[in-house]
Amino acid sequence: MFSDTIAAISTPLQEGAISIIRISGEDALPIVNSIFSKDLSQKESHTITYGYIYDNDTLVDEVLVSVFRAPKTYTREDVVEINAHGGVFITRKILGLLLQRGARLARPGEFTQRAFYHGRIDLAQAEAVEELIEANSDASAQLAIEGVRGSIRALLEPLIDDLMDIIATIEVNIDYPEYEDVEELTFSKLLPKTNAWLEKINQILVRAKSGQVAKNGIDTVILGQPNVGKSSLLNALLDEEKAIVTDIAGTTRDIVEGQIQVKGVRLNLIDTAGIREAKDTIEKIGIQKSEQMLEKAQLVLLVFDASKPLDEEDRRLLSLTKDKLRLCLYNKSDLVKKIPEEGIVICAKEKKIQSLLNALEKLYEENVLSEKPLLSNERQIGLLHLAKEDMMRAKQAMELETEPDLIEIDIQSAHDHLKEILGEVSRDDLLDTLFSKFCLGK
Repeated sequence: MFSDTIAAISTPLQEGAISIIRISGEDALPIVNSIFSKDLSQKESHTITYGYIYDNDTLVDEVLVSVFRAPKTYTREDVVEINAHGGVFITRKILGLLLQRGARLARPGEFTQRAFYHGRIDLAQAEAVEELIEANSDASAQLAIEGVRGSIRALLEPLIDDLMDIIATIEVNIDYPEYEDVEELTFSKLLPKTNAWLEKINQILVRAKSGQVAKNGIDTVILGQPNVGKSSLLNALLDEEKAIVTDIAGTTRDIVEGQIQVKGVRLNLIDTAGIREAKDTIEKIGIQKSEQMLEKAQLVLLVFDASKPLDEEDRRLLSLTKDKLRLCLYNKSDLVKKIPEEGIVICAKEKKIQSLLNALEKLYEENVLSEKPLLSNERQIGLLHLAKEDMMRAKQAMELETEPDLIEIDIQSAHDHLKEILGEVSRDDLLDTLFSKFCLGK
């Protein structure tokens, strides 16, 4: 399928202990042989050889060369990896020598693209490879590694098989209606199968929300009146001076963000401007941004001043967030003698927030990945929605007792959308775009 041999640097191009230059294709071994001090042609697969890289008679580097013979490689082609010293100049020098000897510089994601085209992985697994590289929490990493192991195919294959069963039933009745052993096609028999299929896909789509939480984190807004300690709380949670803190109410005029990990889940913290009647144009803009962030928030940390009784504005914030998942925090516990019985008591200024951390851990003590497998990729979820829409149209047609061959068109479309998730019904331009988002050397 691929006639040329590609090469790229597979580690970050910066100074470090080692760097890896990867080369894949039918000429991988001869090309590396032409610059290596030892003959690799008879080396067994999955072995490492110590030696030197030469530019003609000039010594370039002392290296370890790993040989992986097709088909048991990442790309299912011959693959060679040169483990060099991690200098930027030396790494580029070795890559340049490989290109001079006949290799082509790989495009972003081309190694994984070859793995896909050679059937080693499906498209969902290929996407999971990039998601694993980009993972920024335990939950997103766990989700990605499950995807690499083929969890999406395991999730979709029962749905695909059910569709094939329905399509086969329709096809047989259209093509061979005279056969006595063919089960008679009736809508009363097709509708239960269709409803059961729709129920399965609805469950997957509901659970996909957990997958997106695992991948993207939870947007968490810190909300409250001016000067209740929202910025101090953000700094305490992040354990750094991220936000400016003063005794002047309204110091925070814009959105300040940071991230923490709780039970392996990432919280995307957003410190907002205090919500009140704005005193100037800049503060008004900040408050408008706060209200916009609140609309998108998946979790609200609602902060009150524990040294004061709740006032009308506090009660308005309680009403404003009543339909949101929220934790009510009473800050400035160092200024009060009587601790509130309800809510979570903290002192952000002194970084006494363990009660809040305990509450967050309890909130997410059931891992969002407790149910496997999950979808989190927007492309995959979008195609799943399209498949559901196809089957909803098929169901409506069944209820109207439309001709079976017309109903089959929508069912076949649902089947194709599911197969497209795995890359088994696809467009080349789409694949090129997807793989171009990968990093070089992968």
